[in-house]
Amino acid sequence: MIISASRRTDIPACYAGWFINRLRAGYVLVRNPMNPRRISKIALTPDVVDGLVLWTKNPLPLIPYLNELSAYPYYFQFTLTGYGRDIEPGLPDKKRVLLPAFKHLAERTCKKRVIWRYDPIFFSNKYTPEYHLSCFEKMAAEFENYTERCIISFMDSYCNTRRNEKQLAAVNVGDEALHSLAAQLFKIAARHGIKLQTCAESMDFADIGITQSACIDKALLEEIGGFKLNVKKDANQRAECCCAESIDIGAYNTCPNGCLYCYANYNAAMVAKNYASHNPDGGMLFGRLMPGDIVTERKVKSCKITEQNLF
Repeated sequence: MIISASRRTDIPACYAGWFINRLRAGYVLVRNPMNPRRISKIALTPDVVDGLVLWTKNPLPLIPYLNELSAYPYYFQFTLTGYGRDIEPGLPDKKRVLLPAFKHLAERTCKKRVIWRYDPIFFSNKYTPEYHLSCFEKMAAEFENYTERCIISFMDSYCNTRRNEKQLAAVNVGDEALHSLAAQLFKIAARHGIKLQTCAESMDFADIGITQSACIDKALLEEIGGFKLNVKKDANQRAECCCAESIDIGAYNTCPNGCLYCYANYNAAMVAKNYASHNPDGGMLFGRLMPGDIVTERKVKSCKITEQNLF
């Protein structure tokens, strides 16, 4: 089993203590986002967890606990873009805090465990293609020798993000401009020894050397862990997504970062309420078990291929 922590919220930045407490306890409780009365109890012990994929925009709160992650193969998906606080209001200063944090994390782990995400890319009168190229060039130069890979994507119009359309002021530049920008980003990344990939893009950039990434990357976890995994492609994601199957332990409407393009937050009042109800010692990310809740222990197992599995 691969654990995703999390596509739905920034656990390393906002809930690091809770996450470590859950690893220590050996389990986590996760509400079903489609049926909130249904709660899964998911084991988090190293004998069943084949890897941790940690999604964040600020790993600093989790870095003191890295030694406690050593029982698990893990890597970070670290999103660092060129947007200002008009778009990403809850993040620390990038130049003073987050760029050094990226390097520090790579030094504490290794560069293959820290994947840089420059996404989602959108365009406006302020955030032009030229703006993105300039920011990307500066960051790629900073991250040379600190990462092996960068993942980009272009912003999709989710119903959850349309409420912020006026503030985003996004404009459509057309497929030709997207292709041109991707080609230039590819060349910049290559100059700095970084492999550029896309995330779940319907556009094909193979002609310029850009392949699709698997953000939940079976091959990378195999390389880090020194084993082979029998894991299928995640059928619950979009058709373009190459991710392996995983279990996400986050929750929607819980991330206080407040990024305007985020599809996982769609009710600011609910975000504040859920964040206020967080208990670092609780079994679930926010709130508590209520009368009528149904807790079911999810059947999980390691997907490692052993000699016994072969026969």
